[in-house]
Amino acid sequence: MAVEEQEPIPLSALQHAVYCLRQAALIHIERAWAENRFTAEGNVLHAVADKGGKRKVRGVRRVMALPVASARLNLSGIADVVEFLADGEAETAYPLEYKRGKPKLHRADEVQLCAQALCLEEMTGRLVPEGALYYAETRRRVVVPIDDDLRRLTEDTVGALAEVFRSGSTPPPTTRRERCRACSLIEICRPDAVQRPVRAWRTRMVERSLAGEGDG
Repeated sequence: MAVEEQEPIPLSALQHAVYCLRQAALIHIERAWAENRFTAEGNVLHAVADKGGKRKVRGVRRVMALPVASARLNLSGIADVVEFLADGEAETAYPLEYKRGKPKLHRADEVQLCAQALCLEEMTGRLVPEGALYYAETRRRVVVPIDDDLRRLTEDTVGALAEVFRSGSTPPPTTRRERCRACSLIEICRPDAVQRPVRAWRTRMVERSLAGEGDG
């Protein structure tokens, strides 16, 4: 998949886009942001990884806060931790992303991790078959296979987000309102206030359509 030349898409925006395209646009186009408990906890967790540096742990080379990018997908960002596993005379990259809380029902975290893997593949010329998500609440790694389904979802998300960035338009609110309750931008987004005129417009269109059919 090729993406037209434009400003690189931040890796962090992909997580927002999977959760809600409107949220991604509010943050990355309108530059709107608001802290809540979840974002504050996430900031504290990432502060450790963001210090950068290299070290070896049990023979595995670890690089923290590693800049990664993909020209093919027009992505750039920072990987929290990348472990480089010895593989003969070469090394295989293994991205490790830190997250607050626990594993989620949606795949936003997995997509962000997969995007890092795709960047690392392009940078190293070697396949990245898996990575892991470390959740602070459970204090455990969740291994994530970088399989065909996840790669496809990630590239589809990149394409959708690239189109939003190209248009410069913020999409309407998601219909999955259970996600709105945990969103730090709910007061800025105001999904109900935005959706009311949209619903009213749709109702008028349906009524006009039905009235036209009746006249025939």
